[in-house]
Amino acid sequence: MSGWRLLLTRPADEATALAATLAETGIFGSVLPLLEIEAVPVSAAQRSRILDLDRYCAIIVVSKPAARLGLGLVGLYWPQPPQQAWFSVGAATAQILEEHGLAVTCPAVGDDSEALLQLPQLQAAIARPDARVLIMRGEGGRELLAERLCELGASVDYLELYRRHLPEYAADALLHKVRAERLNGLVVSSGQGFEHLRQLAGDDWPQLAQLTLFVPSPRVAGVARAAGVRNVVDCRGASAAALLAALREYPAPAL
Repeated sequence: MSGWRLLLTRPADEATALAATLAETGIFGSVLPLLEIEAVPVSAAQRSRILDLDRYCAIIVVSKPAARLGLGLVGLYWPQPPQQAWFSVGAATAQILEEHGLAVTCPAVGDDSEALLQLPQLQAAIARPDARVLIMRGEGGRELLAERLCELGASVDYLELYRRHLPEYAADALLHKVRAERLNGLVVSSGQGFEHLRQLAGDDWPQLAQLTLFVPSPRVAGVARAAGVRNVVDCRGASAAALLAALREYPAPAL
């Protein structure tokens, strides 16, 4: 696997940790964060939802930033978080919640809303009259999860805890880094990460679209192919383990 030289685009701390994990297996990872997380001020509506936390039959946390910020906010009002059904989209998010003593259920395969919706535990949690679900997320996330839950008879509230930005870079920063470090693969961890990749690439996108792109889900894979990426690898998850499994399956292109 040492032939892979990858661009890592997660938020800075996550990308640095991923680069260290890859280095242990002989894979080079170059960090260029394309998502910057900014916590949003706590509104009256947010505070009210936290105070009513025990009235929800299920709490869904969609990302690691949502877990960290959400737990911090919960801790201000609940010395011990309520022990109703907690769910996360991915295992890494679940681990953050579990470290705070919460029992969390997440999909065994696939870090996306589609996999979460298939969980029998989630379906059982909302199979009650007047089911209420709280989703902890960033601003402007996907609506699929809430839409499907509403179709199943639940009412859904959001606790939007952060917003995501594309950090400022020079116009040619992306292509320059790829060429200077001889990178042969790109890694994105979300749909928004991919959109930021395209945005930063600008006029250089046709050249960068020739590289192999590793994505976390079928949905992001479809978006990438529609945008002209020739070689898309669906890792079926955003974790380091999912990426490593994909790298074992797909050999690096010859230099």
